[in-house]
Amino acid sequence: MPSTTLSPRASAAPSRAPSSASLFLFVILAAQLMVVLDTTIVNVALPHMQQAFGFSASTLSWVLNAYILTFGGFLLLGARAGDLLGRRTAFLAGIAVFTLSSLVGGLAPWGWLLLGARAVQGVGAALAAPSSLSLLTSVFPEGPQRTKAIGLYTTVSAAGGAIGLVAGGLLTELVSWRWVMFVNVPIGLVIWLLGRSVLVETERRHGRFDLIGAVTSTLGMTGIVFGLVEAGTRGWTDPLTVTAFVAGVVLLAVFVANERRVEEPILPLRLLAHATRTTANVSRGLMYAGMYGLFFFMGQFLQDVQGFSPLRAGLAFLPMPAAVFLGAQLTSRVLTRRLPEKAVMAAGIGLGTAGLVLAATTVTTTMSYWAVAAALVLVGGGVGISFVSLTDASLAEVEPADAGAASGLINVTQQLGAAVGLAVLVTVFGSATDGTPVGEEFVHGLHAVYWVGALFTLAALSMVITFVRRPDATPSLELLEDGDVSGDPAWLAEATADVA
Repeated sequence: MPSTTLSPRASAAPSRAPSSASLFLFVILAAQLMVVLDTTIVNVALPHMQQAFGFSASTLSWVLNAYILTFGGFLLLGARAGDLLGRRTAFLAGIAVFTLSSLVGGLAPWGWLLLGARAVQGVGAALAAPSSLSLLTSVFPEGPQRTKAIGLYTTVSAAGGAIGLVAGGLLTELVSWRWVMFVNVPIGLVIWLLGRSVLVETERRHGRFDLIGAVTSTLGMTGIVFGLVEAGTRGWTDPLTVTAFVAGVVLLAVFVANERRVEEPILPLRLLAHATRTTANVSRGLMYAGMYGLFFFMGQFLQDVQGFSPLRAGLAFLPMPAAVFLGAQLTSRVLTRRLPEKAVMAAGIGLGTAGLVLAATTVTTTMSYWAVAAALVLVGGGVGISFVSLTDASLAEVEPADAGAASGLINVTQQLGAAVGLAVLVTVFGSATDGTPVGEEFVHGLHAVYWVGALFTLAALSMVITFVRRPDATPSLELLEDGDVSGDPAWLAEATADVA
């Protein structure tokens, strides 16, 4: 992001008001629901995708990672596209790309085409997501109208994850796994057609795209993740594994060199020089790295080992998003007002670690569902509690010119943490099991996965305790360009609720 990034409140107003405020709000909320829903709707369908294409466990992980990497990797570029092309244009382009790639993924006769469609979905989400809330705040003036609109927006974000789990199970069980992709098509078409009519364009700014930065960072992280995944099946010394790692490191080095010299970098490196901000972002990524395997492997365990139907498996996950939301609300309304921010971070991360340890020590082929639910509640509550304060710390002492980039970096580290963590956990699972794991062998692999996940969150806890240094009061930032909110803990609670 360039150093001239402004918050929506400072950016130019649209050229005209929307013809229908209700339709405008419907478009924005439906788009947010579609993007959030897609982060969870696929999880329950993973075993059926694996059967349809004969995916190995490592290949199956790319159904998630292909989306996560492109979404996180191009998110900052997507925000920049809204600046330069206009947020209406960027939003509609993102919805079109997302919708078409969903159709291709649903029709895919080959596994590689499904994975490619998921990657392109991530690009579409990266274009649409940064512009949606910016459009909303540019239309609704400060006051009760904006508060009500943002309240609806964050409610949809909080509910989207849970809706995705239930919808994924329902569609997979009653129709086919392909409908977890097809469901985006009618929704996307309605959003795009209505959006053309009711969305108004924002003023375009002059500047350049940092395409080199976006491409090298995304491909570099993809190389690292690919190497980690392949190491579990091919070995660490296999030529493909080594080549992937080397290519990833070289591309990331090119990214850093590019960001140092380019006039308008996608990621100003000065943002990384602040110890508290960097620690908060890295800790957030480590939390995602630890917990993402809970979704990926637990869904397969419930269906393949315990015999849950897809719908029942989706419903089984509901305690987690509920705990995320309640934890965030508790933090914003009580904990942050009574406890030091560092203590809140540590308590939340510790709670998440306890959930992963519980999963690592209680998972058996005959375990009660209530043990699963307890682990999900602990991890979800830990995420909800810790992410409010981690988000605030990630924006500590950010200059107004860097507000958009700093806010986008929060989402980037979140997505990349999930991708790298899942790659590591898939490798750990492959090393702990031989061939196609079933029954007790699958459980043995889960134990290893959850212990390593707990190590990720313990690393986050250690970093927070060691490096976070916060003053009693921190500067308050306004609503940021890509949709993150800081300054008011209540806003933070709702903004972080969409992680479910």
